[in-house]
Amino acid sequence: MTSSKIQELKRQRQLKYESQKNQVMYGMAFIMLAGFIYLFFLKNNFMYSTIWVLGLLIGFTLQKSRFCFSASFRDPIMVGSTSILKAIIIASIITTIGFAFIQYTAIGGDTGISYENIPGQIDPVGIHTVIGAILFGVGMVIAGGCASGTLMRIGEGFSLQLVVLLGFIIGTLLGGKSFEFWDKLFISKSPTIYIPEYLGFHSTVVIQVGVLIILYFVAEWYQKKNNMMKM
Repeated sequence: MTSSKIQELKRQRQLKYESQKNQVMYGMAFIMLAGFIYLFFLKNNFMYSTIWVLGLLIGFTLQKSRFCFSASFRDPIMVGSTSILKAIIIASIITTIGFAFIQYTAIGGDTGISYENIPGQIDPVGIHTVIGAILFGVGMVIAGGCASGTLMRIGEGFSLQLVVLLGFIIGTLLGGKSFEFWDKLFISKSPTIYIPEYLGFHSTVVIQVGVLIILYFVAEWYQKKNNMMKM
């Protein structure tokens, strides 16, 4: 095959790739659909319209930042990068301070803490927590992403993640149906641990934020020592 024919084949392949890559029409169609859905929600339920916009913004942020919990634990082991892990640590510091403020304001102090008055969900911790964490961790590695990562990749066109989404749906339905059984067997018999009840809000926030800051610097040190991307 002559060089001219090779160049022609490369040119044809490049044109085919560029035509496939051009997704402006798909983007415009999606924006119009998103706009119609927003107007529909705005007309019928203002709260739904707000949640719809927030969902779009969160999805856009996740896709651009590649924010994924499975990647935060996978990347340090596979390539030595802790960038996403450090982002999650920073997010945990912010939410620790934010939720502590909300809960402290709602309860009104460190004394007389009642679980019924605490905003959010305070659940028992026991063997079911350990089993669930292991199953979730194993499933997350096999699926190649957490829930947010799976939805993000579906939006990017990864059709295999549809199988993972189907697994999410089936698992959620089975979990909801059998929750009463597991609640009687494990959950209801496990203790409910709310650390501010024992240490107070101020001490809890200081300790938790301090531990997270230490973990951040450990992650930074680990990346400088093991990051394969620099090799």
